[in-house]
Amino acid sequence: MKKTDWPIRWDLLLRYRLIETVALWEGRLTTNHICHSFGIGRQQASKDINTYLRELAPGNLLYDRHLKGYVPAPKFRPVVTRGEVSEYLDLLARQQNLSHTFESLDLGLPDSHVVAGPGRVIPPETMRAVVTATRNGRQLRASYTSLSRPEPVETILEPHTLVCTGDSWHLRAWCDSNREFRDFALSRLRTVPEALRQRARHTSQHDEDWVREVNLVITPDHRLTEAQQDIIARDYGMQGGRLTIRTRAALTPYVLSRMGITFDNEHPDPLVQQLELANPDELGFGSRREQALKAVAGLC
Repeated sequence: MKKTDWPIRWDLLLRYRLIETVALWEGRLTTNHICHSFGIGRQQASKDINTYLRELAPGNLLYDRHLKGYVPAPKFRPVVTRGEVSEYLDLLARQQNLSHTFESLDLGLPDSHVVAGPGRVIPPETMRAVVTATRNGRQLRASYTSLSRPEPVETILEPHTLVCTGDSWHLRAWCDSNREFRDFALSRLRTVPEALRQRARHTSQHDEDWVREVNLVITPDHRLTEAQQDIIARDYGMQGGRLTIRTRAALTPYVLSRMGITFDNEHPDPLVQQLELANPDELGFGSRREQALKAVAGLC
């Protein structure tokens, strides 16, 4: 089935994604998974499974009478998911978050715990103003502070994209004061920003490091033994001891940071470092490398 033929109803798509994720990563799907997750009846849940099999992914699931549930077929192929374990992680995290709010809620998933650190504090009114300006292509008047410049400075931003790096949010925007595109942590906007009526003159298409994509070649730390390097390579599914990640140049420092890699420094202990960037000179940052380093370190 072509993507353009997929149902446009968001609630159906979410249910189909649950069907695929649970079946693939748990090996057994029942109507209870859908009933408990979406608060629908067994008849509707059964209809959802049958529709998924008939219209989206014929032959993907087989009914196992012994397990009393659906199991992935030998030639299972993800259709509405990417087939990555991170999608199962997202499902478990959602269960954990909802269970904290609704103690009696049972989504039918196994006991699990997703470790999460404290998130940066962002007032709702700040996020609303940022979303409004970004979505409508408007300028944003903001008062911003940073570790390298603690005193708040008012400037006009022209945002084009909101970026979440896991535990924090930042705004990719043209800065009128610095006359360049920069990253701005939403938690460091010191007053509620004001979405202005003036349209932004600088869009994502003007942002060179946003438009430009780069290939990050990741390898095991060369200081590890051959056996240790093989373990790391298998952890990340490397081919020939190399993992290539394609990303926007502007997001490179954040991708590397999440893997414990920096541009210029390595941990003295390779068992802690584990990974390294094999092609730093091919990324084309030049004089912008210092700004990228400051951004990911939270200095600006």
